[in-house]
Amino acid sequence: MKALAFFAPLFKPHWRGLLLALILSLVTLAAGTALLGVSGWFLTATALTALGVSFNLFAPSAAVRGLSFIRILARYFEKLVGHNATLRLLSDLRRWLFSALFPRLPLPDRSLRHGDLVTRLTADIDALDTLFLIAIGPLIAALVLGGAVTAVLLALLSAAGWIYLVAIILSVIVVPTILAATTRSNGSQSVEAAAGLRAQILDTIAGHDDIVAFGQSGFAAEKFAAASQTLSDLRRRQGLATSIAAASVQALTGVALIAIVLVGLEAFEAGAIEGPILAGIVFAALGSFEATAVIIRSIGKLGSALASAERLRQIATAPITVRDPIRPVACPQGGGIAFENVTFAYDNGEPVLKRLDLAVAAGEHVAVSGVSGVGKSSLLHLALRLADPQEGAIRIEGINIRDVAQRDLHAHIALLGQHSPVFLDTVRNNLLIARPEATDAELYAALGKARLETTIRGLPAGLDTVVGETGATLSAGQARRLSLARTLLSPAPIVLLDEPTAGLDRETEAAFFSDMPQALAGRTVVLATHALLPAGAVMREFELIGGRLEEISRSGLGDASGRE
Repeated sequence: MKALAFFAPLFKPHWRGLLLALILSLVTLAAGTALLGVSGWFLTATALTALGVSFNLFAPSAAVRGLSFIRILARYFEKLVGHNATLRLLSDLRRWLFSALFPRLPLPDRSLRHGDLVTRLTADIDALDTLFLIAIGPLIAALVLGGAVTAVLLALLSAAGWIYLVAIILSVIVVPTILAATTRSNGSQSVEAAAGLRAQILDTIAGHDDIVAFGQSGFAAEKFAAASQTLSDLRRRQGLATSIAAASVQALTGVALIAIVLVGLEAFEAGAIEGPILAGIVFAALGSFEATAVIIRSIGKLGSALASAERLRQIATAPITVRDPIRPVACPQGGGIAFENVTFAYDNGEPVLKRLDLAVAAGEHVAVSGVSGVGKSSLLHLALRLADPQEGAIRIEGINIRDVAQRDLHAHIALLGQHSPVFLDTVRNNLLIARPEATDAELYAALGKARLETTIRGLPAGLDTVVGETGATLSAGQARRLSLARTLLSPAPIVLLDEPTAGLDRETEAAFFSDMPQALAGRTVVLATHALLPAGAVMREFELIGGRLEEISRSGLGDASGRE
């Protein structure tokens, strides 16, 4: 429950909408209960009228119609108001979580896979709607309505009233409490299993080519089947527990109704109550249990909601590994960057960079090569302060980047990574991310430097052409060039390129590197790649080996001798 209390302040701005939804839920249940009671009284009284008993049909007939309209309207507006408030709450939760998450990226716990993070940002937040929309509201409404019916029964059929009171308390409080206690662990396991399954799916999609190339499709399918079976078993146990709880509530409902009928018949024979009133009470008592079915279904999901809240709390309260200085200095205007005696390791493991030194002059283009996983991307991430080295310093024009506000640093350095996305939007909006105030002429100039201007001008809508999800309407090379154009549009004097030609064929890759010197002329460029570079692509080239850089002779640039 501590995890739920952690999110309580986010509910406060929406209390009016949630309270109105609660009131409408109560009105809906009350109208439904009254409708059943009046209908039972009306039908019984009408039957007696057919036997010659005088009865005014107009008043109960009007009451039935009126209660029907009230119930319909209250139910409609309850859903409208409740869902509106809940969706706004979930929107605030997502916005809050993103704002809490960005200062903490990359998360110190590297075991948190990409797929698991996606799950926490989507499914786990969606699970929190259980807390009000289908749990708290019906629970309070059932208690209020059950109290009203109990008061009527105690006044008219005292013995039945006490039995009904016990039954409604067991149905609304005791059974849901037992269900919550018995399913909490299972709900937590279900959330973790679902998160693991989603992460496995995303990992499999990302590694599809390697899985097929190495003949591991069967192994991947077996892992997926095992994970699916685990989740299915957990959800089956959850469903069984919920079904048993629902059956228990139905049994309690039956006990309460039988008690009301038996006690009522005795009172009727004694002349203490009229037949139509007894029938109305029986139907009203039946209607008062309407909310219990919703409560049981929602409490069955409470364990999952609690687990989701805890998972969200964990990442929202993770330590911030990179903090802005208390008194930041202005970021220097030049493009010179230097790595001085830098040592860096993930999670206190073996260092990937060891006392590394690298000085890049303003306007100079250098490349860092090496096998995958050697630490090339880590080097670029340190320059952006996505993490801080354990030893050493990184300086721009002599200023330690730890003394500069991260916002200013990120405006000073542009990154084109191997996973730089092309969004489902127009070409224009994909480019304007880098510089929102850019004119069409400036956009086309950037596209021209990336050798994509002719292609975009040839499209029916030009800059306003929608490129599709992940640039689906573009070739792989065109998508990379669009990302390059976006990087070029940025005014940043330092450009970091992290495997920018990943996924491209050799011809497209060579053309990309051949265009790079002119496209990025005047800017400082640090290129991390394991690809072969054509002659003249960079001014200096280094190889990262054992955490340190070894310069490759200039005459060897573009030579494939012994390198991948």
